[in-house]
Amino acid sequence: MKSKLNNRAPAPAQGQFADGYASVAKVFANQLASGQEVGAGFTVYRRGECVVDLWGGLADVATRRAWKRDTRIVLFSVTKGFAAMALHLLADRGQLEWDAAVADYWPGFGRGGKTAMTVATLLGHRGGLASLDAALTLEDCTNPERAAVLLEALEAQAPAWTPGQRQGYHAITFGLYARELFERASGGLDMGEFLRAELFEPLGSDVHLGTPSSEDGYIATLYPPAAPARVLNMVSNAVIAPQSTEAWVFKQFLTRNSAMRGAFLNPQLPGNDVTLYNQAPARRSVLAWASATGSAHGVARAYLPFASQGAFDAKRYLKAETLSPAYGRQGWSDHDMVLQKPLGWSNGFLKEERHVFSPHPESFGHAGMGGALGWADPVEQLTIGYAMNRMDWRVRSPRVMALCRALYDSEALVPRAL
Repeated sequence: MKSKLNNRAPAPAQGQFADGYASVAKVFANQLASGQEVGAGFTVYRRGECVVDLWGGLADVATRRAWKRDTRIVLFSVTKGFAAMALHLLADRGQLEWDAAVADYWPGFGRGGKTAMTVATLLGHRGGLASLDAALTLEDCTNPERAAVLLEALEAQAPAWTPGQRQGYHAITFGLYARELFERASGGLDMGEFLRAELFEPLGSDVHLGTPSSEDGYIATLYPPAAPARVLNMVSNAVIAPQSTEAWVFKQFLTRNSAMRGAFLNPQLPGNDVTLYNQAPARRSVLAWASATGSAHGVARAYLPFASQGAFDAKRYLKAETLSPAYGRQGWSDHDMVLQKPLGWSNGFLKEERHVFSPHPESFGHAGMGGALGWADPVEQLTIGYAMNRMDWRVRSPRVMALCRALYDSEALVPRAL
């Protein structure tokens, strides 16, 4: 990369970008300078080369600690994409079949009328398990001594609809079920340790699922929207745009026993404090829906083989035929029962509408609450990593969407006509 960026804005942007990507750097710098970001990083690889590597702002406001290239933060549902990677590696090795019944690997899963549910149905958020009847705490999910309580809740749960007939985002339960399925199919391996050994370390990625204490110094402070401001924004949006996804989310959170509340609020966090996910007890745990940490650069590197038919830098991580189903929509709903927006999944990877993150329907990955993103575009052989500590209140952060638009509108991807 040739061009460097280091301005004198209140929250200066730093980094490098290749020829043709200046417009991306401009958007990133403006978001920092305007105060939309506290601290953030945005990285893009194309055809195996790092073409955009930007960072800036503050990792912690109180201490004025700078956000650096290797600053990390909890990535929330970007974690689900990493869980999907682990399951794809098992499938590639013949240890997991998408069309097999989950109960073939995990007999207790068959309770509650789930005997015939397939792996693909579960990972596609079509199993009717978006919420659990048993009330859980975060400790139930992080404390090994509570493992029996969690396992009973997962196994006893009956589907809310006929599996495969409808789709509803399994915001938390996806990770709970995916982790247990992985452990059963792999013979008891730890998902986080497996990903480090088989994917993240060989790729030079700083992502961890189950973050050790040695990494604590790299973790930024998380800044969720203040409750009054969040409520005001959601109320205003519900009035101005009553048909928007955000308006639907707001109304559903106010509706007792709604699908939205069930999917997002069990386990219930004390004071609904999402920063608990960025604190040590949660970070240490393999919460396969939320607890992965990493930098933008690390996230982009983690996706490198997934954007290039399973291989990177002369090393094959999985066969092209194992990965190819992710290019298509294995499941899709124009009105997801939980999020009420068009989206789908392919064996655990999120499939978004065109032009949300990419114009190419073959692209996939996962976004996270607040705005973080890990994404692969096999058409352009391109990966995207975005991490930040100021969380957005919307379902899809306008900041990362603006960066993705600038990327696909850049001179590098849209050459000027002669």
